Amino acid sequence: MSAGVRSRGARFLRARWRVVVRLACWSVLETGQTFLTGYAPARALDEGFLAGRAGVGLAWLGVAGIGVVLGAYGTARVYAAVAALVEPLRDRLVEGVVRRGVREADRGALSGLTQQVEIARDTFAGLVMVSRSFVFTAAGALVGLFSLAPLLLLVVGPPLVAGVALFAATLRPLARRQEAFLVADEALADRLGTVCPGLRDVTATGAEEQIAADTGRLVDAEFGAARSLARWSVLRVASLAVGGQLPLVLLPAAAPWLLARGVTTGALVGALAYVTQSLLPALHNLVHGLGTSGSRLTVVLRRLTSAGTDDAPGEATLPEPESAARHHEGTAPHTATAAPPALSLSGVTFAYGPASAPVVEEFDLVLPPGAHLAVVGPSGIGKSTLTALVAGLLRPAGGRIEVCGEPVPSPAAAARRVLIPQEAYVFTGTVADNLGHFRADPVPEAELLAAAEAVGMGPLLERLGGPDAVVDPAALSAGERQLVALTRAYLSHAPLALLDEATCHLDPRTEERAEQAFAARPGGTLVVVAHRISSARRADRVLVMDGTGTACGTHGELLDVSPLYRDLVGSWTPVPVPRSEPALALRDADGVDPVARPGLTGDGRHVVAHRPVGQVQASGDLGDGGSFRRQG
Repeated sequence: MSAGVRSRGARFLRARWRVVVRLACWSVLETGQTFLTGYAPARALDEGFLAGRAGVGLAWLGVAGIGVVLGAYGTARVYAAVAALVEPLRDRLVEGVVRRGVREADRGALSGLTQQVEIARDTFAGLVMVSRSFVFTAAGALVGLFSLAPLLLLVVGPPLVAGVALFAATLRPLARRQEAFLVADEALADRLGTVCPGLRDVTATGAEEQIAADTGRLVDAEFGAARSLARWSVLRVASLAVGGQLPLVLLPAAAPWLLARGVTTGALVGALAYVTQSLLPALHNLVHGLGTSGSRLTVVLRRLTSAGTDDAPGEATLPEPESAARHHEGTAPHTATAAPPALSLSGVTFAYGPASAPVVEEFDLVLPPGAHLAVVGPSGIGKSTLTALVAGLLRPAGGRIEVCGEPVPSPAAAARRVLIPQEAYVFTGTVADNLGHFRADPVPEAELLAAAEAVGMGPLLERLGGPDAVVDPAALSAGERQLVALTRAYLSHAPLALLDEATCHLDPRTEERAEQAFAARPGGTLVVVAHRISSARRADRVLVMDGTGTACGTHGELLDVSPLYRDLVGSWTPVPVPRSEPALALRDADGVDPVARPGLTGDGRHVVAHRPVGQVQASGDLGDGGSFRRQG
């Protein structure tokens, strides 16, 4: 078990020392039951049945029965104490997994909740039970052996100690080999999951030998790990044989010697009862429970507790003025700043599958701290994919991404970006809890109110009843949820903010206020996936994505050099307010004017039904309704 897991486990138990004490106290009853398991039959034989006093023998057997009843009662109380240890552990693990899933969109969160947390919970409960049972059962049995005849300890004690010592010596190597086997098995499964769906392509490209060699190495690695695990498992079986089964051979073999030294027949029967009914089952459970489940728990806990950081915000952050982008050409320009770029992408390529066309290919981008970049392009061209790559939610097939000098993905990079998606997340709780979700400590009310005012959430905050009011997510509109998410991101300490159409449900005035607030954050960098031309106009630089190339520059520069950007700007032009004219009274009794005039179909400007109200698209752009592409 790693030092980190051990230290966290020790802190967890120290914080619940009262539960541990209660567990030990109830386990004493189990110790008493174990003691009577051998002691009572021995006395029943020596003082009762063998002495011709059947009543005394039956009385001692009755005492053994009472011990069983008391032990069962203690065991029931033990389960309640174990639950008081296990359920808080489960709650902490669930909280950590949910935090990573919400804040960082961790792709392993679902598996963590549905499988790994439950594995950890059940395994931890089992380990507590078998470890506690062995300690108290062994104590009861050894005390009973000493009470019957101290010489019995010379026969049973040394093999038991040797078996436990041998098992303890194998724990760490066995855990390492079990983890190595799990890693090798996962690597092979991942490889097969990639290769099997693409067997036709493998055959078509003549890559059978290479794929077979690569997969064969993974098979050999798993086979080697399995053999190593099996060799160490033999020692585990040997420890069980030495500690639990060897005493069963030694007791009959040493019986003449023991009887000659005053050990009674009942004491020998009691010793055999201790070994067969108590020590051997307890040691068997310990070896198989701790040996197998212990290392399994170590692996699961290490993955659950190290797969992210509690401090990393779960949304994103970005740009500054002197930004530059490249696609299939030149190298990205540099800024001469002492601090590392707020965002750097170098040769980044990404596709949604081995046979899919790249969404981003050999893409370079450098943004200095304080930049304000707007990303525009047709729907489905890869704007959200780009923000997901920067946030670490997707992994590129090639290239390198850094946020404030930290490689993506990494906990350090996650702590320096905050991503606000289109569908904002609001949970049931107070307004203050929602807004301070990315802060480790409670946000001072003055800072919270200032942030809400800066982003434009002030009226909503007042309507909800202030920071201490309880939020019902279902009662908020999509725009109100976006305001909550924007204010939450504004309050985070992440310098890079990624707004992936995070203001699409806000009116233009509120959107402008929110974007200006993020752009004005000291040391902050802003990247906005724009859905209105006003967002692009406000940005220092605009990145145009069109699938075959990119262009980056100011709004004015791109109007001159990018036909696609001109098309996009044209599609965002507001509908002109039509001039009010009366209907032709004499020839047009229904008030409909058949004469073409400005604003009606046929004059070169159409209102497009599938676009937002108040936007038009030039007739020459309608075509077949396909997506925008670079023209000319």
